[in-house]
Amino acid sequence: MFPERFSNLPAYAFPRLRALLDHHQPGGDVVHMTIGEPKHAFPAWVTDVISEHSYGFNKYPPNDGAPELLEAISGWLGRRYGVDIQPDRLMALNGTREGLYNAAMALCPETKNGEKPVVLTPNPFYQVYAVAAIAVGAEPVFVNAVKENGFLPDYSALDEDVLKRTAIAYICSPANPQGAVASRAYWKTLLGLAEKYDFRVFADECYSEIYRSTPPVGALEVAAEMGIDPERVLVFHSLSKRSNLPGLRSGFVAGGPESMRRIRQLRAYSGAPLPLPLQMAAAKVWADETHVEENRRLYAEKFAIADEVLGDVPGYSSPEGGFFLWLPVEDGEAAALKLWQDAGVRVLPGAYLSRDTETGNPGKNYIRVALVAPKTEVRSALLTLRDCLYG
Repeated sequence: MFPERFSNLPAYAFPRLRALLDHHQPGGDVVHMTIGEPKHAFPAWVTDVISEHSYGFNKYPPNDGAPELLEAISGWLGRRYGVDIQPDRLMALNGTREGLYNAAMALCPETKNGEKPVVLTPNPFYQVYAVAAIAVGAEPVFVNAVKENGFLPDYSALDEDVLKRTAIAYICSPANPQGAVASRAYWKTLLGLAEKYDFRVFADECYSEIYRSTPPVGALEVAAEMGIDPERVLVFHSLSKRSNLPGLRSGFVAGGPESMRRIRQLRAYSGAPLPLPLQMAAAKVWADETHVEENRRLYAEKFAIADEVLGDVPGYSSPEGGFFLWLPVEDGEAAALKLWQDAGVRVLPGAYLSRDTETGNPGKNYIRVALVAPKTEVRSALLTLRDCLYG
């Protein structure tokens, strides 16, 4: 006997990509531009902190986060967004994917206004959003984030019967994969909608520290300005992109007191807290901005290269944040296969990050290109990509 609820899930993006490409020979030296795995150096002192606190591997780690880590996160939120979020409104995560999933498990009601609840998700999207919706017995509603709406979903355009059933709305800013940044006006509209129809906003802000010029506005920042009920908004952050530490598995969730009580309660039964030495390292990383500024400078150089190489490509859009290019093509799968066979450059078809809707698949005519390699490799690969796909 097996459950049916996950039986219709498509293959995950990267196994799907391997099935598309791996039985073909690459047409040149292989360049990986698929996964968003940072390659810049993380702070050299991180391993020293882990070693200094290695005795902590002999202890069960604090389930909600060590006091030192929660204080460091609270301080960072205050400096970054000007909000006062005390440690009791925080919980450390073993990577934000865990939090984005378990927050829905802890907070999505069984019914909304007597009907099956809805979970809104942008389309394309980080795939855990949809799996979380299915796991809690909600209906995932995919809202296309396309060029015409600035690559951010327009939830306010949904029918009222959908909004009345909505329990959770996921939003990612800067967006993965398009790099669009939610403005203050966008957040105000979304939070006002959440107040009107009584749903929670789950703000995935994992790319918040990688931007071109202006720091992205945050959901907590705007919620505080509006005087929104603290239970209305939860935000999720990570050291993976900010500090080039995906292997540290350090993230956090912040929300209202009752939301956090329920999330912590679930974590006590089912969570996998971060080992104590890693929490101590994370505390120091959240307290340091020097390495973040250097990281942002390196990405800025690569985006400048992308603008130079691809600026004349019809439909090219220089992203405001994140580290992906969302490049228009006639067909994403065909383009990815051609680029692999002709040049050995590996990119991700946009349709692998999105779902079919009544108006089509918003990722079908795009490829996602991760600018995580060294800049000389990025320049060479983008020149090859341009000549292969747009020449």
